[in-house]
Amino acid sequence: MPPFTLHVNGAARRVDVPADTPLLWVLRDTLGLTGTKFGCGQSLCGACTVHLDGTATRSCVTSVAEAARATAITTIEGLSPDRSHPVQKAWIAEEVPQCGYCQPGMIMSVAALLKQKSDPSDADIDAALGGHICRCGTYQRIRTAVKTAARHAAQGPHQGGRRRSEAAPPGGAKPAPAPRKPGGDGR
Repeated sequence: MPPFTLHVNGAARRVDVPADTPLLWVLRDTLGLTGTKFGCGQSLCGACTVHLDGTATRSCVTSVAEAARATAITTIEGLSPDRSHPVQKAWIAEEVPQCGYCQPGMIMSVAALLKQKSDPSDADIDAALGGHICRCGTYQRIRTAVKTAARHAAQGPHQGGRRRSEAAPPGGAKPAPAPRKPGGDGR
């Protein structure tokens, strides 16, 4: 059982675990970084997504030996400690989470997408989030948040915005909640 050095969220962390241990369990159980979630253990749901050298990667099927070859591992905790990343701000502004369990993985995938494409199309968003499962079905709000994050990222690091529920339309009336489609995933 050789020790491995992982470069997680800007710090070198030495772990002494078997080489085939999934990165997910090293992050959660060994390093105490519990923001990365276990969903399926088979790379099917996306809840465990982290960045390896900037690439969105499913940590449940990535061994610690593979991860140790990366020069940087970023978890949801390392994306921005104060939630100032444009994607995190957009998620809050657009009120995306319901239960929130899938959100760290989706946020990590979207952050990687926006590094590659500053103005992603709907097809780009679908491709980046393909395989992510949101049991609450907030897919429409997720798509809106991705577009909001892209606008905020383009405007610079200090751009924000108010929560949808706090923004009053012209005339001062409070906006009505968006209607929900019965059935389906809302895409």
